[in-house]
Amino acid sequence: MRRLPIFLVLDVSESMAGTNRDQLEEGIGTIVATLRTDAQALDTVYLSVIAFAGIARTLVDLCELPAFRAPPLPIGGGTALGAALDLVMDEIDRQVIIGDRSRKGDWRPIVYLFTDGKPTDDISAARERWLSHYRARVDLVAIALGDYADQAVLATLTDHILAFDPSVPGGFEVFMRWLTESVSLQSQRLGETEGGRKLSLAKVDERIIVQADPDDLHAPHADADCVVMIGRCQRNAQPYLLKYDRHKGDSINTEYLKIPVEGYRISGAYPLNETYFEWSQPGASGGQANTADLEGAAACPCCGNPITIALCRCGHLFCITGPGRADCPWCGSEVEFQGGGVEDFSVERGQG
Repeated sequence: MRRLPIFLVLDVSESMAGTNRDQLEEGIGTIVATLRTDAQALDTVYLSVIAFAGIARTLVDLCELPAFRAPPLPIGGGTALGAALDLVMDEIDRQVIIGDRSRKGDWRPIVYLFTDGKPTDDISAARERWLSHYRARVDLVAIALGDYADQAVLATLTDHILAFDPSVPGGFEVFMRWLTESVSLQSQRLGETEGGRKLSLAKVDERIIVQADPDDLHAPHADADCVVMIGRCQRNAQPYLLKYDRHKGDSINTEYLKIPVEGYRISGAYPLNETYFEWSQPGASGGQANTADLEGAAACPCCGNPITIALCRCGHLFCITGPGRADCPWCGSEVEFQGGGVEDFSVERGQG
């Protein structure tokens, strides 16, 4: 039977750390488990998973549903959308069967692209390649997660753009159900039109998912929704990620004025492993953040030390128990930390 190739292209940048990444990872497993109960999908759907942060890699080649195993998703620095586009086009060339006189090829491939940020690489060459050679024969559905995904750049790639707010309680479950239903619907309608060319998407729950308005597409500033910082545990040198989310809707109200509150509030601290640096864009920086704009703190997720923003002379963060001498796990230098009042200082932030 002819295959229906589905490529899931997933943004695993730093801003996805925590609940978003965990729910996305779990959701892939749920999609596969549900599609396995659909006889038509079981016979036709083949899934591939591509992840991108500072780099892009294929985690799962096109695979039939009975053999598919949901991969663990990494986290890295950067949002290399251009690299992700190039990789999915390479994989379409490598894995999708083109029909000829001797055999029928695969059905028209579908790419579901998830991103919550703004590209940190130059996508112009990849976009030209996509528009010239792939858009006419591959369906691309772009899903903008959250308020700060660059919908304007997605609109240069496809007409199918959906906006999804992952912060809505229960939203991820609703979204994954929509995605599963869309894949199932497409598999059921194969052959209804010449070459199976018409894309079928399930009806959206507009409380969670909305069709992007072509007249209201926006290109946000990078990292506008969060500040992420990388440190190392003083005890075992394991890396960790600190994430601060922007205040949303907070304000100070007076009798005459409503003053918006600027800054970021702690969202969580997450252990990483060394693969984070493999997935991050080499030499790239997200700029500086000042500790005056950061509200709250989190203990080290690796050892429990209460202070996780101790800055070494080498410019890197690590965790400490409190005032006194400590060895930097990045450069090995001994650093003396004083007690009492602490002045605000600037720290390197990730690309998000």
